[in-house]
Amino acid sequence: MKTNRGFSLLELLIVVAIILIIATIAIPS
Repeated sequence: MKTNRGFSLLELLIVVAIILIIATIAIPS
């Protein structure tokens, strides 16, 4: 297992997806 700053590509994609979901909820416009 190769750990790069404790982040894997899958974890990065999940974090981005969560941020996008929160952004769409926080910004109704």
